[in-house]
Amino acid sequence: MDTTHVDPKELCVRQVQGMADGAFEDFEAIIHPEARNREDVEPPASRGRGPAAFYATTLWLRGAYAELRWDIHEVVTEGDLVVLHATMSGKHTGTFVGYDAEARPAQAFPPTGKWFATTQTHWFRVADGKVIEHWANRDDLGTAMQLGWTPPSPLYLVRMVLATRRARREAGCLRRSRTAGASGGGVADGPPVASRVFGALTRGEARHSPFPPMRQYRP
Repeated sequence: MDTTHVDPKELCVRQVQGMADGAFEDFEAIIHPEARNREDVEPPASRGRGPAAFYATTLWLRGAYAELRWDIHEVVTEGDLVVLHATMSGKHTGTFVGYDAEARPAQAFPPTGKWFATTQTHWFRVADGKVIEHWANRDDLGTAMQLGWTPPSPLYLVRMVLATRRARREAGCLRRSRTAGASGGGVADGPPVASRVFGALTRGEARHSPFPPMRQYRP
């Protein structure tokens, strides 16, 4: 599909709303082959370029939340920059894993079955009629409070520790499978990881946000 003459506002609205139910072909039509998603809490597959990386983010979110929806409130353009204000909502039905700057699982949140609705601002750059860059500001604390992630109950704290251990272990197995034949290594998991997560939570270090620190991006 030729998007060269598509209104940039319409293009970016399609990209955000496509996160809910868009197919990979829909992302190919609107995401530039060199597009970058400048987020630091997303899985390894989302750290690349182009439609595949953006679609990996979509699958990551769909794996954790059911009935995802983005309600668009305002869209503003200036030059090649498009800014979109929206409310994201959904139901927490799967484990949500946040990743650190090296794309390793930082913390996992098992499903609570609760609903959330929080505001976000998405920033896009458009080139050749397609999205070539994206970054966002989100109310992560509001989401965490609505879903019962913070402050966690004692039982949920234990579930978080176990889910984090599992996510670390699975990530380590995946990396080892990709480097089959290499000697030794592997990521640290098991009790040391659980102890670090538990210690940070009980000391209050994770009280204000369940996500790793994010870098600030400015156009």
